[in-house]
Amino acid sequence: MTKIQEKRQQTRPGQQGIAHLVCGRRAKWVVLVLWLVVLFLTAPFAQKLTDAQDNDAASWLPGSAESTQVLEISENFRPEQIPAVVVYARDGGLTAQDRAAITEDVGRLKQLTDHGIRGGETRGPVFDREVDPRAAQVQVPITMDEKGWERIAPAVDSIRDVVGEGGGGLAVHITGPGGTSADFSEAFEGIDSTLLFSAMAVVIVMLLLTFRSPTLLLVPLLSVIAALFTAQAFIYLLAEHAGLTVNGQSAGILTVLVFGAGTDYALLLVARYREELRRHEDRHEAMALALHRAGPAVLASGATVVLSMLVLLAAEMNSTSGLGPVAAIGVAVGLIAMLTLFPALLVIFGRWIFWPAIPHLGTENPEKRGMWARMGRRISHRPRMVWVVTAIALAVCSLGLIQLRAEGLSNADAFTDKPDSITGQEVSARYFPAGSGDPLVIVSNRAQAEEVGRAVAETRGVVPESLGLPPGTKPSFEDMVLFEATMTDPADSEAAKQTVERVRDAVHAVPDADAQVGGGTAALLDMDRATTHDNVLIIPLVLLVVLLILCALLRALIAPLLLIGTVILSFAAALGISALAFRHLFDYAGETTDFPLFVFVFLVALGIDYNIFLTTRIREEAAQQGTRPGVVTGLAATGAVITSAGLVLAGTFAALGTLPMVAFAEIGFAVALGVLLDTFIVRSVLVTALFLDVGPKVWWPGKLAQEDGDARGDGSGTEASEAEEKLGRRVE
Repeated sequence: MTKIQEKRQQTRPGQQGIAHLVCGRRAKWVVLVLWLVVLFLTAPFAQKLTDAQDNDAASWLPGSAESTQVLEISENFRPEQIPAVVVYARDGGLTAQDRAAITEDVGRLKQLTDHGIRGGETRGPVFDREVDPRAAQVQVPITMDEKGWERIAPAVDSIRDVVGEGGGGLAVHITGPGGTSADFSEAFEGIDSTLLFSAMAVVIVMLLLTFRSPTLLLVPLLSVIAALFTAQAFIYLLAEHAGLTVNGQSAGILTVLVFGAGTDYALLLVARYREELRRHEDRHEAMALALHRAGPAVLASGATVVLSMLVLLAAEMNSTSGLGPVAAIGVAVGLIAMLTLFPALLVIFGRWIFWPAIPHLGTENPEKRGMWARMGRRISHRPRMVWVVTAIALAVCSLGLIQLRAEGLSNADAFTDKPDSITGQEVSARYFPAGSGDPLVIVSNRAQAEEVGRAVAETRGVVPESLGLPPGTKPSFEDMVLFEATMTDPADSEAAKQTVERVRDAVHAVPDADAQVGGGTAALLDMDRATTHDNVLIIPLVLLVVLLILCALLRALIAPLLLIGTVILSFAAALGISALAFRHLFDYAGETTDFPLFVFVFLVALGIDYNIFLTTRIREEAAQQGTRPGVVTGLAATGAVITSAGLVLAGTFAALGTLPMVAFAEIGFAVALGVLLDTFIVRSVLVTALFLDVGPKVWWPGKLAQEDGDARGDGSGTEASEAEEKLGRRVE
């Protein structure tokens, strides 16, 4: 028996703090009963999370933005509403029968009142020209109150039932903000179940490949599902009673995070538990020791993710700041489940749960002489050359950033397919001003309304004759007026955003008008500006949080700084490769403005996990046998489990690609790629080589920096000692 093993054998579960309270002979049953009670109480609320989602415009917009203020003011004039635009078109010109049918459709549309449709306020038909028209537009307002997002798709379906699909050469499409919102709503429909089953399938496959046990995979799977349902219940209660904003984006990412992070923690604990089962006959003792030794790394990893997510609260974008607590709650509940329910279940089931590869007492740990041990020995020959070459390769990959176009996506580019609203938008743009159907909304004081209207009409990019009060609105409210204006460019285009800036400059210059400009295009512009602010603010804060956690965990400064540097390099490389893939492989038009921020937060918060798992094990081994042999031993001991964890997390984020939306597909691809880079390149090669090259100084200013362990050259027979002997201590 080695000295390291003797020291480990001397430690008993009673000395392991609270670890034995989770997996003791009686405690394990108490933990199980407590979780069953929690699930019984929370399960009904978890199913209601979809009902608590708020997907209206205000849940996404920055709270202080001008477009948000206009939206709030406009509710005093009319209920918040968006128009569904019905477009009729025939290339050779509308026939008399077409025009008669359109008139009949308008009459029937004016009778619609279901699903928030304000049929009595239907406008149109408006023809593209007075003589021999080729196309017509009809606008049908739809109320967007707290239930608006849920009923937008049924409302558009009701309109479709009236106008039909066209035929005989007449094209009929439903577009405008209402049609596009309905298509977005259908894309989000079932997002929770889609991602749940996709993530579950990935986890099942990866656990089977990792554990090679059909029975063992059930324990982490049940624990993760329990954590997800509990988290969803808490989030629902906070959304209903504490004003927490939850939308389709945050609900979808919640599922991915809980499955990915929870399974990662399970893999690490199982690997350490299996090690201890080979050294201890009593499974309760083995689990207590596994929790005691792996627990700090798991806690640090979970704390990193939770605190990084909470940093998002500082964001201006409501959708981003709302994601922070949702994701933090999900990971925190997953962490608690993996440190309580999961180990209790493992101990309850006993060793047989590992069938057919049961870890019996006294058997050798297969990782000791596996691929990762051999890799560590090879890297130790020339660590400096290895890390320099690896860093240069990652830096070259990051050059792909020049292909990044994180300037926002138009509606036409937001879907992976082409829904009817986008086809209708293209047809409408051929015959009408491209911005029709999604106008600017201007509010001003009544006394200066005429001057403000003149300033808007004279602004380049605005159709002058389009100005006017929308039907059904009050002419004034508390001495304010509201009117609309159509733009010549598509409402989601960069040219339209520039028109908004010009209109704002023009109306803000009118003395005492207090004029403000909102509408769909203005909202997009304000979101872009808020996201730019969030990128500058959030990214440094997340780095600071991660650095402080690493310093506290490793009790060093050099090692955390090195790890932060590797993560930044990995992020840049992942983003560069992703940009190249989006341009030349998937043919995506660009990325959303918040794409770099989300990828950064997920990669840094989650990607640092693997460095935490590796470096905490290295530090543990360094205290026994020295830093450089400890690096090789740490890599050998954690390589397999970290690789499996990385594959699971990458697979769960790749599940975002099952949604028919480019933004989700891009985030899923980039995060999955970044996780794989962290797993196979950064952690296993770059970090290992850096620690081998720097040596004991990596722990500065801690004690290990002055004395490289008290077990150096102790002839323990570990792979690290064999490697150092073989090298003749050349690594020194």
